[in-house]
Amino acid sequence: MSRKKIVAGNWKMNMTIDESNDLINELKEVSENNVEIKIAPSFTNLYNAISLLTNSGIEVIAQNVHSEKRGAYTGEISTEMLKSIGVNTVIIGHSERRKYFNETDTILSKKVKAAVENSLNVIFCIGEELSERESGNHFDIIKNQLTNALIDLNNIEIKNIVIAYEPVWAIGTGMSANNHQIQEMHEFIRELINKKFGNDIADNIRILYGGSVKPNNAKEIFSLNDVDGGLIGGASLNFSDFHSIINAANG
Repeated sequence: MSRKKIVAGNWKMNMTIDESNDLINELKEVSENNVEIKIAPSFTNLYNAISLLTNSGIEVIAQNVHSEKRGAYTGEISTEMLKSIGVNTVIIGHSERRKYFNETDTILSKKVKAAVENSLNVIFCIGEELSERESGNHFDIIKNQLTNALIDLNNIEIKNIVIAYEPVWAIGTGMSANNHQIQEMHEFIRELINKKFGNDIADNIRILYGGSVKPNNAKEIFSLNDVDGGLIGGASLNFSDFHSIINAANG
């Protein structure tokens, strides 16, 4: 099964408008037909990024979304707001949203459902803490996170989902899971999808790795059987590093 690789840069709470413009102008020159390139700027930079990247082949995506269409939710962003400026994909369930903003599986399930019902694609993040890995509970944690968020989706809606496995202990720490740990978990996730949605969907769903992917380890990680690209944090803020990672996914 040949699944097109995705390299998505999550800029998190970084980049002023000027810094964003500088990086985007460098990225505009990148053309990789065999890789889907996505960037997730902050909300304040989304519209400008979309304007700059029109006809570029690079997709601008959002870092978060609320489950309600509109209402008295100060500071939140809805699916229709994102769609109205040309955003078609959103990251949901990043470990930092879970940890710092107390987003539970119940909240995330509502967000995923709202996104797919409103024709947004989703990069859905799952991952275990170091203590959960060390205690041997990592497979149960991943199964619960995945099942609780995607349980209400049907066989059409699941096609809007890309999964990103991000071991929390390897995000921003400089640590990365070893190749065996990465492939083992990606294979486990694909099998969970197979059991719920069938073999055809499981074969086609993309599963990204997110956890300190860098130019020096990207090619090795992307060559693993069940890894379909990466959700890149810090390295996506530097053109040279991000471009090297895109090249690694291309070949």
